[in-house]
Amino acid sequence: MTPLELRQRCHTIVPGHRATTAPAAETFAAMADWCAAHDVRHDQYGEGALIQAFERKVAALLGYPAAVFMPTGTLAQTVALRLACEARGSRKAVMHPTGHVYRHERGNYQLLDHFELLTVGEPGRVWDARHLAACHDRLGAALYELPMREIGGQLPEWEALEALKAACRARGVHLHLDGARLWEAAAGYGRPLAEVCAGFDSTYVSFYKGIGGMGGAMLLGQPELIVPAAVWLKRMGGNLWQRSPYVVAAAMQFDARLAQMPACLARTHEVARLLGEFPALRLNPAAPQVNLFHVHLSCSEQAANAARDRLAAERGIWLFGAALPGELLGHCYFEWYVGDNLLALGDEALRGAVAEFLAYAGIA
Repeated sequence: MTPLELRQRCHTIVPGHRATTAPAAETFAAMADWCAAHDVRHDQYGEGALIQAFERKVAALLGYPAAVFMPTGTLAQTVALRLACEARGSRKAVMHPTGHVYRHERGNYQLLDHFELLTVGEPGRVWDARHLAACHDRLGAALYELPMREIGGQLPEWEALEALKAACRARGVHLHLDGARLWEAAAGYGRPLAEVCAGFDSTYVSFYKGIGGMGGAMLLGQPELIVPAAVWLKRMGGNLWQRSPYVVAAAMQFDARLAQMPACLARTHEVARLLGEFPALRLNPAAPQVNLFHVHLSCSEQAANAARDRLAAERGIWLFGAALPGELLGHCYFEWYVGDNLLALGDEALRGAVAEFLAYAGIA
């Protein structure tokens, strides 16, 4: 049985939002009800009242004059960096070595000749204006991810982030925000979304991660970026005939998800304290900064995933997505995103599930 099949048979899923794992019929029924209540009509190639209203809403919330809904973040960020580099007269873009574009997109920027990529900073830490100053190349763009997922959802100190924004302005570097988890970052900072985005020349946001939609992304910025971005959307095969299913799935729960973020962050702190009862577990960061963090274990990823599967098969509890190799040989880690599943799960049930998992993994 595959991990997906195991998870689908579980009565309790610990990480994430229920909407992302709910039966398809339930999701589609909720979308149909919302469409009926709001008299929704399909768009055609991204033109229609529903999609334009959602673009305007998110743009106003984040403090940008223009936005375009795109099917994927991969497309949105590639287009943003390409256009930014062209406008600034340099093909070089910088980002952290754990950046999604660098690690997970199979060299699309290079193989498709969009821009040249340089990395800045140390792998396990956030980067700042000092690292930018150490890069003496003429740069077209810099990408900054908030929070930085691959290192446990770390955020830079607010003052350091503001200093980086100022440094990019001074050098004439287009600063782009990888805001796949911007909603979580704003809650972590305790600041409005527009204040976080201020100083970023462009921003990408996702609608299937923290929002729990079916997919979709949005690129936001000045019209000088967004208008040609819509052209590149067509050139790169992203101009879907109808984007309405993705827009509806996000729009119908958007406000509720944003309102829920502070509660998810508070629950994260509670969960972190609970996990501190287990000496076999180490958290990164030790004090989570957003409602996402990594849990490190002194066993192999194979042992951890086997214990996860056994807990799922025997107890009907799905504890995490996948354990990955750690920096130390024989160690591993997994990610927890604290969403409405953990808001609903009591401490005793969680404590029992973790204890059983550790026993199965042989590291209790």
